[in-house]
Amino acid sequence: MLGKLSRWLGAAPDPIKPQGIEHWAQARGAIYRRVRNGEGFVVEGLQKGQRWRIEWGASHRPYVQGNELRILAELGLHPDLQVLVLNRTLLEHSESMVYERYIEGVQTNIDTQTPTEIRWLVMYPKLSGAEMRTLDARFGAVASVKPWLQQWIEGPLAPALLAAGQQLSEKDPFVLAVARGRLTLRLAMPAPDLDAMGRWLQLFVLAAQEASRVAGEWQDSGFAPTSTRASAWPDDVRSGPSPA
Repeated sequence: MLGKLSRWLGAAPDPIKPQGIEHWAQARGAIYRRVRNGEGFVVEGLQKGQRWRIEWGASHRPYVQGNELRILAELGLHPDLQVLVLNRTLLEHSESMVYERYIEGVQTNIDTQTPTEIRWLVMYPKLSGAEMRTLDARFGAVASVKPWLQQWIEGPLAPALLAAGQQLSEKDPFVLAVARGRLTLRLAMPAPDLDAMGRWLQLFVLAAQEASRVAGEWQDSGFAPTSTRASAWPDDVRSGPSPA
């Protein structure tokens, strides 16, 4: 898996016709649907016992310009567990922006303009460079339960993330987040790239497997989520596009 994750195409992909995407989905035993406006698609499938949903279309987040790729799965994790792994450039830019608004007391702007997962940068503890280890050069991470996050990225997910990060430019936004029991991967993808979609799906499935493993290890540990979520900052995790 890690060998496949390390072989990334550098050239911009040619536009993919809907038929090509549908054939890609069918080859994986998945279901392909166009969204109502015809400017995106949804693919739903099952891999290694994990159900997943790929969405491609207009970005749902201001930190991704244009179109984005989203991969989502309901994992049944603790609903109050909130975890965020993101590329370092996005971390530094977002952290600076949120802190400035927070310090200035512009609560309305934070609520209406700042995505939920970015607010976590001022709500939850961040892993230090030493705790991130080899991932520190490319990524940052915060979580409502820091030990859970550490267990998640200390296994096989770490080298897979590192391989993926080496193929992204420093400015390419990348987010891997856990919220409301759901795992979401999000990154910029101007046009559908089937090879890249397959590789990101492999990374996502590995992340989901590792999340389920860690959750199982915590079942008997008396897990109690932190209560640092500010009531004025509602969860506004947005759902994906509605298929036709």
